[in-house]
Parts: sequence; C-alpha cells; structure tokens
Amino acid sequence: MPESYTKQEVLNAIAFAARKLSERKEEINRLNVFPVPDGDTGTNMSLTLESVAEHLAKLPIGVSSSEIRKAITTGALMGARGNSGVITSQILRGMCEGIDDIKGLGTEELDAMFSRGVEVAFHAVRKPVEGTILTVLRDTATAAHKARKKKLPTDKTLAFIVEEAYASVQRTPDLLPVLKENDVVDAGGYGLAILIDGFAAALLGEETLVDEFAIMRSSQPKVEIEQVNDWAGSEYRYCTEFLVNSDTILVEESIDFLSTMGDCELLVGSHPNFKVHVHTNTPDKVLAYILERGQISEVHIHNMQLQTEERSASLASEAAPEKRKPLGFVAVAPGEGNAKILKSLGVDVVVSGGQTMNPSTKDLLDAVNQVNADAVIILPNNSNIIMAAQSCASVAEVTCAVVPTKSVPQAFAALFGYDETASLEVNVEAMIEAYQEVKTGEITVAIKNAKDAHGNPIREGDVIGIADGSIEAVGESVEEVVFKLLKVMEAEDADTLTVLAGEDICQEDFETLLEEIESVYDDIEIDPHRGEQPLYPLILSVE
Repeated sequence: MPESYTKQEVLNAIAFAARKLSERKEEINRLNVFPVPDGDTGTNMSLTLESVAEHLAKLPIGVSSSEIRKAITTGALMGARGNSGVITSQILRGMCEGIDDIKGLGTEELDAMFSRGVEVAFHAVRKPVEGTILTVLRDTATAAHKARKKKLPTDKTLAFIVEEAYASVQRTPDLLPVLKENDVVDAGGYGLAILIDGFAAALLGEETLVDEFAIMRSSQPKVEIEQVNDWAGSEYRYCTEFLVNSDTILVEESIDFLSTMGDCELLVGSHPNFKVHVHTNTPDKVLAYILERGQISEVHIHNMQLQTEERSASLASEAAPEKRKPLGFVAVAPGEGNAKILKSLGVDVVVSGGQTMNPSTKDLLDAVNQVNADAVIILPNNSNIIMAAQSCASVAEVTCAVVPTKSVPQAFAALFGYDETASLEVNVEAMIEAYQEVKTGEITVAIKNAKDAHGNPIREGDVIGIADGSIEAVGESVEEVVFKLLKVMEAEDADTLTVLAGEDICQEDFETLLEEIESVYDDIEIDPHRGEQPLYPLILSVE
C-alpha cells in the first residue's frame, strides 16, 4: 500500500464516495426521527456530494490542487440542501482548508483535514448538539489524530478512522435521547460514516473502480429542440411536451401518430429515453397513446394562445424600466397557492421547496439575483432551509438578511410587519417580532411507526398533527386530528385562524371542514386559502 495517494486517486475516491452515498440515501432517510414524509437527510447529503462531483468533472486534466479545493467547496455550497447538506458542505470546506496539496494524501494530511473540518463545521452551527453528525465528525478526527501520533501507515489510518466513524454512529442514541426513544442512530452521522467509508474503500482498492470523472467528462450527443413560443392563429392550441421511458416504443410509428394529432411533432432520443413535443388540440389523446407504450414524466401542457396574450400584455407593461426598490423579498414555499399569496403580499421571487425538497444555496442565490432591489430579505419558511438561506446571505453580492421563518403562515405575519419607509435592520427586527406571535400546525400522514411528543404510539398510516415542530395529535382522520391540534394550539384564545388547503384535500371536503371548525370556534375569524402544498392536507396558524 502507498504511503500517500495521488491527485487522481483522490478524485476517483470522491466520485466513488458520492455514488455510494447516493445509493444508500433512502436507507439514511428512513432513520429520520419524525414519522412524516420529509425524512430527507440522505437525499440532501447526496445532492450536495453530487454537486461536488459535477463541479470536479468540469475541471481540465492536470488542474492544480487549489483549483480542485475550490471546485469542492463551491460545489458543496451551491448544492447544499437542508441542514444536513449545509453542514456537510462546511465539513468539506474545512477539510479542503486543512490541506495545501491534494497530490500527497497520507496520515498527516488526513489528520490536518479532519481537524480543520471539525473547526469549520462546529463554527457553522450556533448550538451544536451531541449525538449528531458533528459528534461523528469529531470522533473521526480524534481517530485520525491518534493515528498520526502512533505514526500509522496511511492504509491503517484509513481503516482506523472508518471503524471509529461507525462506532461513533452506534453511540449516538446514548447521547441524544430522541434517537434512543425511536430506536435509531443519527441519520446525518450515519451518512457521514458512509461517505468516509466510500472514500477510504476507493483508496484502499477494496472495490474495482473506473475513472468516473473521465466518463462524466466525455461529451454525450445532445438534441436541441426548437421551442416555438408564438401562437399565430394556428389551428392547434396546446404545446404538449413530456419525457418517455420505453424499451419497446416504435419511433417511426409514434411520429406518424403525432403528425395526425397536430404539428411541430418531435420524438427525439434513443431507447429507453425520449422526449415528445407536439402542438395539438387533444393532449389527452397524445398522452393516452404514449402511456400504452411506456412511462411518462415531466409533463408540460401550455395554452399557446393565452401565453401569447399574456406575453403581449407583459411586454406592454415593461415598456418603462422597473424602478429599483430599496428592499425586496425572496421566500420559499411549496404549492402554487402559497406562492400566489406570498407574491400578493410583496414577495418578489418565490422558490419552490419545503419539507420534501429543500432548495440549495445556489437556488436561493439565483432568486436573490433576480430581485431588483438594493437589499433582499430571505424568508426560508422551514427550519431545514434556514442554514442554506444564511449561507446564501453570506455570499450574495447584494446586501441580504434572513428572517428565520419556519412556516408559510409565519411569513404571512412577517410580511405584514414590513415598513417600506424603514431600514433593512429595523424591518428584520420588526418582522421577526411579528411572526413570533404565530402558532403553526401541520396535518400529514405518518409513513412509519413512531411515538408522539408524549411517548404515545404512532402507527404507519395514522393522521398526525404537528404543532410548531412537535407531534401533538394522532388520529384516524384529518377532521379528528384538526380539532385535537386546535385545542393544543389554544385556538379558543386566538383572534384569527388561517387555514391552507393542500393538494390532497378536495374543495368540497375543505369547505365542510371549515363549517365544522366555525361551529366550534364561532368567535374566531377564519381566513381560508388553497395553498396546494403536497403531502400536508392542511396547514393551520393561529394569532
């Protein structure tokens, strides 16, 4: 075994580790303590590493160590999603800062990398909690330091730190009671151990590797589709396009069919992946035909006549340049309805995201750059997005601040606290004060057996009610849990109840439920909206 590893071996090991993490992300996700459908620690960490791999793949052959370190840190930051992704990005940043030259990776360098990784990661988290990914990182760094003091060869050091990483994961339930109560280890710590294991395994040659970066760099043929935006009195109104996965679809036969449905027909790609594009008056028939021959995804149907009319109106309104504002807003929200409400309250850009998919730092940075304002306030609307928002604010070229809202209703209240004549600092303070008066409740369905905040059992499929992050109600129906949750939220003492309907509850059932709530809480003012958020049939807030 070599005493140190070359730059290319290190790059291959990073790619291998990223792939291993991706392969096991669902295993990590299932360790999530809360039994709601947003256990995404594995997904978030995996997406972060995938972004690193993509940035490294774009580097030319023979690139310097400093450029490699920059690609790792930039890729990790831009791809970071959720708390676990942001912390992982900081661990990687620290490791890169701990080593000057990647081409000679040995025991001394591993010690320096992990040591600096601990410093940066712990600094990034204001209140570190024992029994989490940070504990596993620190224990692994301690192992690397011991290996250096004992002057272990590099291969022995790698095996030693992997063993200690997994041992640390096994100890996490003893340090964090909520893990022991749910009979799981920490998801983030487990993800980090898998990442370290994959990296070490690649260097030790315990599994056959290929130059994955060379494969990623290889140019693949791309098909460009001309997009027709204008509808100039054509007899076909709907621009219909979607992806198709099929090993058996007959290309020429399908194109002939599409030509009978409309014009501008395209079916491009090769088995099993294709893209369909056609202008038609009967998109339902197009979808039905293809569904008999394969699976479809990413369906987009646009009314070209309405698009043209809307664009013409928009161009007319944009004849005069928009005046730059002193202060603008970016908010994160799931559901088209929630986005519309936020925009009506003055939000300039709404980033789609929430419990099931956290936007990355880059997603938020792109949104900030779209705002025509001297300063921007970011409303993350989810506790798992706050760190990504803070990372965005720290790297944005425009002055940014974060009002750390944890729900969409909190954002509504915060926006009502905005004063266009006040400074950024004054508005941040006022908005934080405004949203802190809001109590938020969420209704969803448990995806596994667990316990509520009081130790009572939860079964997979139960309807559960979450009050400001704590599972406080369990039942068999949405209606039952709503009233349990409202009692916990002390709705009888509130003035206003805001109710956001998710995409999984129909309007008829929503209106019936509102009538029942009004019959019980006749003194409260109810403000209902269609939020259309996924997975959460109802979001409630009281003030």
